[in-house]
Amino acid sequence: MAEERFAGKTVIVTGAGSGIGKATAVRIAEEGGKVVAADVVVARLDELAAEHPDLDIVTVAGDITKDEDIARIVDAAGGPVWGLANVAGVMDSFQPAHEIDWKQWDFVLAVNLTATAKLMAAVIPGMLEAGAGSIVNVSSEAGLRGSAAGAAYTASKHAVIGLTKNSAVMYGKKGIRVNTVAPGAVQTNIQAEFKSALAGEAIGPFMQVVVPGLAQPEQLASSIVWLLSDDASNVNGAVLANDTGWSAI
Repeated sequence: MAEERFAGKTVIVTGAGSGIGKATAVRIAEEGGKVVAADVVVARLDELAAEHPDLDIVTVAGDITKDEDIARIVDAAGGPVWGLANVAGVMDSFQPAHEIDWKQWDFVLAVNLTATAKLMAAVIPGMLEAGAGSIVNVSSEAGLRGSAAGAAYTASKHAVIGLTKNSAVMYGKKGIRVNTVAPGAVQTNIQAEFKSALAGEAIGPFMQVVVPGLAQPEQLASSIVWLLSDDASNVNGAVLANDTGWSAI
C-alpha cells in the first residue's frame, strides 16, 4: 500500500498529460493527495483520467502562457494549494545566440520561465497564509551546463534555478520550501525533439553532447515527489541532478 504523504494536501502539477508530469501526478494521488493536473493537450488529460478513475485527480486543460488559464488552474484546486510541481516545458531548436529564432525564444522563455514564476506567484499568497507549502520546479541538465541545448532553452533553465534559489531564500523562514530537479535525458516528448534535432544535425559542430543514459519519467517523478513531501523538510533551495550521472562528466 502506498504511503499517505500527501493526505489532505492539494498539489498542482503542470505538464501532467505525459512524461514526468504525468508520472508525478499519479504518484502524488496514489499517496493520498488531491492533484490538479494541468496540460495544454486535452487528449492527454482524458487519457490520464481514464487510466486512473480511482484517484483524486482533477484535470484542467490550459495554456500556462495565458494568465487567465493560470487562474483557472489554480481555481480548480477548490481551496488552499499546498504544493506545486512546475513540470511543463518546451525545447528549442539548438540555435546559438546569433541564430536565435526570436519567436521561438519568446515561446521557450514564456513556458519554461515566465509561466513557472507566474504559477508560483499565484499559489504563494495562500501558502503564506497557511504558513506552509512546497514547490518543485523542473530545470534541466541545460541549467547546469552550456552544452545540452540551444541558447533559449539553456537560458530558460539556468533562470529557473536562479528563481528557485531566490525564492527559497525569500520564503524559507515562512514555511515554504522551493527546490528544483535537473533531469538529464528522459524518455519524454522533449527527448523525442532532442533526437530529431540530432538527426538533423541542428546542434552543429559548436556543441559536444555526451549523454550517459536515458531515464524513465517515473525515476524523475520519485525525486520531485520526495522534494515536495515532508520527507525533505530540511531541503530548501536545492538543485537535485537526476541525470544518470551526466553532471559528473
